[in-house]
Amino acid sequence: MRYSKRAAVGSFKVFNFLFAVHIFMTYVGRFSFMAGPSMLPTFAVEGEIVIEDFITYRLFPDKMKRGDLLIVRSPIEPTKVICKRLIGLPGDIVCVDPSGVVYPSTEHVVVPKGHVWISGDNALASRDSRMYGPVPIGLVKGRVFARVWPLNSFKVFTNQISYIE
Repeated sequence: MRYSKRAAVGSFKVFNFLFAVHIFMTYVGRFSFMAGPSMLPTFAVEGEIVIEDFITYRLFPDKMKRGDLLIVRSPIEPTKVICKRLIGLPGDIVCVDPSGVVYPSTEHVVVPKGHVWISGDNALASRDSRMYGPVPIGLVKGRVFARVWPLNSFKVFTNQISYIE
């Protein structure tokens, strides 16, 4: 009888721990592997681990700023989660060249209400808003908080971009 009570208590503790981990990874944040060339030079093609922050935008959606590194559910491949830089907020006018050429841009897009404009740092290797247009804010899961691996590349990402009217 004692053994079954201990087993039940132990199982309950394991369940509670796993439940807490699930809640944390769903609503607060998690570790994630970065892969792909679209965010070069900010992130290497592979081998980096970051901490994703989900809670900041859930609690303070108005804290989203141009230049933030967003974690977004892909609008064209819903099973994938992507990392892109926030370029435009609702109401912004974004200069776009779908070919990825940095200059001269001749196309302008107004980011509609409830959407954002995202772009990879490596325009020539990125599928982003230039390809699929403004992204619904509902697809934004959070932001990249820090790079934790490799250790010699540890960095907490702070947004240093200033907006010019």
